Amino acid sequence: MTLTGKLWIGIVALIILSPLGLILPYHFKAGSAWGEWGRDEIHKMTGYLPQGFQSLSERWKAPMPDYAFQGWEGKDLSSMSFAYIISAVAGIAIIAGVTLVIGKVLTKEHA
Repeated sequence: MTLTGKLWIGIVALIILSPLGLILPYHFKAGSAWGEWGRDEIHKMTGYLPQGFQSLSERWKAPMPDYAFQGWEGKDLSSMSFAYIISAVAGIAIIAGVTLVIGKVLTKEHA
């Protein structure tokens, strides 16, 4: 098996495991996954919200908030797990595409 084949097998395994970030906190009643807190959760945990965080959170809107599709708020765990997998596939596709384009541009410059 080639190195590229092993890499893709590893990536597919990570895609399949991506819903664990949603399932484990739900199963253990731990709230959100570590580091994925919104500004309300940070304020609740710390008692304040850093001013820089407040201004940035108003400017930036995630393309897929909570790794889900628009209107999927409050869906069941299996639907949200599916959305996590789709989000992982979309992110990997974007990164792979950008990397391939940059690689093509750089190899043409050196040829």
